[in-house]
Amino acid sequence: MAEALLFERSVSGRRGYRFPASGVPACASDAISAEHKRVQAPKLPELAEFDIVRHFTRLSQLNFAVDTHFYPLGSCTMKYNPRVNERVAALAGFAALHPLQPSAQSQGMLELLYGLEQSLTRITGMAAFTLQPSAGAQGELTGLKIIAAYHARKRRKRATILIPDSAHGTNPASAALSHFQVVQVASGPDGLIDLKDLRRKLTKDVAALMLTNPNTLGLFERQIRAICAVLHEIDALVYMDGANMNALLGVARPGDMGIDVLQLNLHKTFSTPHGGGGPGAGPVGVTKLLEPFLPLPRVKKSGSRFRWDEKARASVGRVHGFYGNAGVLVRAATYIRSLGRDGLVRASRTAIINANYIKARLAGTFPVAYPQHAMHEFVITLKALRSKGLSAMDVAKRLLDYGFYAPTVSFPLIVPEALMIEPTETESKETLDAFVAALERIAQEVESNPDLIRQAPARLPVRRLDEVKAAREPDLRWTGPSVSDAALGSSQGRGERLHGDSVS
Repeated sequence: MAEALLFERSVSGRRGYRFPASGVPACASDAISAEHKRVQAPKLPELAEFDIVRHFTRLSQLNFAVDTHFYPLGSCTMKYNPRVNERVAALAGFAALHPLQPSAQSQGMLELLYGLEQSLTRITGMAAFTLQPSAGAQGELTGLKIIAAYHARKRRKRATILIPDSAHGTNPASAALSHFQVVQVASGPDGLIDLKDLRRKLTKDVAALMLTNPNTLGLFERQIRAICAVLHEIDALVYMDGANMNALLGVARPGDMGIDVLQLNLHKTFSTPHGGGGPGAGPVGVTKLLEPFLPLPRVKKSGSRFRWDEKARASVGRVHGFYGNAGVLVRAATYIRSLGRDGLVRASRTAIINANYIKARLAGTFPVAYPQHAMHEFVITLKALRSKGLSAMDVAKRLLDYGFYAPTVSFPLIVPEALMIEPTETESKETLDAFVAALERIAQEVESNPDLIRQAPARLPVRRLDEVKAAREPDLRWTGPSVSDAALGSSQGRGERLHGDSVS
């Protein structure tokens, strides 16, 4: 049943709490010019406080959220966030700290930041980290600035970044914003980087290779050391997008593979909730050779005290106001210390097991694009549905009717009608089985009633929306009942924005 709008629930004369008279005289009538004064009072809904609270609570319960639903797009945006992280981040010593407080009054936070950097170096095998970048994409930009600074230090201009077709979509965007030319490297039949194609495109103009490992197909680049060696032969660098680090904790370290620059997404791998676009943190780790280029300031330890250091001459400069998204950093540090080394290893191994379990269960239902052993995610292809006029998007919309948020759709681009499934480590076997059962039922519906899939979702307050029209022709005007109509209980116009196929 659709939730009524506040204007529709309005009752004339109803109010929430009113503050007592302050005793302060009202401002002079001429303090505001006549042209800026309202002729009539604003037409606002009239409601009691609990009416408003219940309304927004009911709306929140219509949302798909990690606290209520399984998110098969996993650590990409919605890995489970243990509540202890929230308790720690809310401690007054962290939450009430002002970024301009002197170091002498910020020793606790500085110690946490320093300790987090040290933890990340041990987990990844990199020599040093900056915690400044506030998102994975900003981490990419920072890494590319470091790469550019490295080549500039050697008094040479290198303008090309090689990017595999299986990399994350932000990689080429970040390279272009950094004024590099992007050259795509093809994947082989196994979904991994084609070494022959890489060698063909490896010119003296190449500054670095940006790769994602495991890649977006959920496959580990088995020849990663050979790939790094090929780049290093011409003194080019290797940048690794570590957004899929959830598969590698305690299992493999990028620094041991030959990676020069690594960006992590703390809001993905280390649990901070990221649904809806934020907050985030994208620390960048580098080798010892590149450490002088890290952004300033950096946290240094002198004896038992911690301080800010701004002395590195080769630094690319500051990339974020103050020192990153502190709340995210506190949560990530809490997550790492809570699990410890053994817990982190178990998390990755369980994520890998969960992904491969679903992949095996679905093998007879939807074909897997690359059926070899996957890491923490895998991709199925629904291109066979095109013969029935259906797409991966249709299947994703139908999953909503079964109470499952849709996986990543139509990505990576090298897989036609792709559905990327990433369960993470916290989901139980019962949940995974229920998800598989939903996909199996949808596969049956594809054969028996394709129109049902084409029109999904059918059970939600909001039906299928015209997403292209909404993006190109947004119309945010209210066309429902007036306040006076609502006060009289009129239902005219109700549901126009909730049930119609058009979103204009």
